[in-house]
Amino acid sequence: MSILNVLLTSDHLVVAADTLAEDALTGAHSAGAKLLLIPQHNLVFATRGSTQFFLRIYELALQASFRADFTMEQLSAELGLVVDQLWPNCEKAAAEAGLPTEHLGTELVLGGWSPKNGRMMATAYAKSGNQLPCVVQPIGGQLASPGEPLKPVTPSMAQTDLLAHARLQASYLNKQMGRKVAGGRLLVGFLQKEQAVLKDLGEI
Repeated sequence: MSILNVLLTSDHLVVAADTLAEDALTGAHSAGAKLLLIPQHNLVFATRGSTQFFLRIYELALQASFRADFTMEQLSAELGLVVDQLWPNCEKAAAEAGLPTEHLGTELVLGGWSPKNGRMMATAYAKSGNQLPCVVQPIGGQLASPGEPLKPVTPSMAQTDLLAHARLQASYLNKQMGRKVAGGRLLVGFLQKEQAVLKDLGEI
């Protein structure tokens, strides 16, 4: 469980994620990178859920980004299929480690500047252990995960609001789970055309 928020306009993309990571075997907490850049193409990757799976997907996307014919649109179109292909390995690794696979899941976001469309774009991907194909959903203007605690809140790209909203989500998640599953610090990527800025907005 983590926090993953996206706000999107034609000129701006904001992606926020917390840093709390938990060792699946020991339960020990640490700081994890759930938001990573592909800077030469002005793209950002972020996740909620299995971070090991996220790192594998990011590695493949990063390798693909070196291709001479690389485009954001092609990566966005292929990513759902790649998730489906790699997911059985994720479930197998979890089972071999003695971890329950029924709660295994991942949410991914890929976003950034699209030269083809001349605007910021983002796509969300969701996969769980229900044997269904990866759910691929273009993001229209915003995505909040979990969304429940932010229903009465007006979306905002202001840094103070981003942190306040993340704190609401962390409190909600931790109460729901009965333990600390979200928190740490809030990392936020602010993207515009030809610019990507990553900020640590502070303790959640």
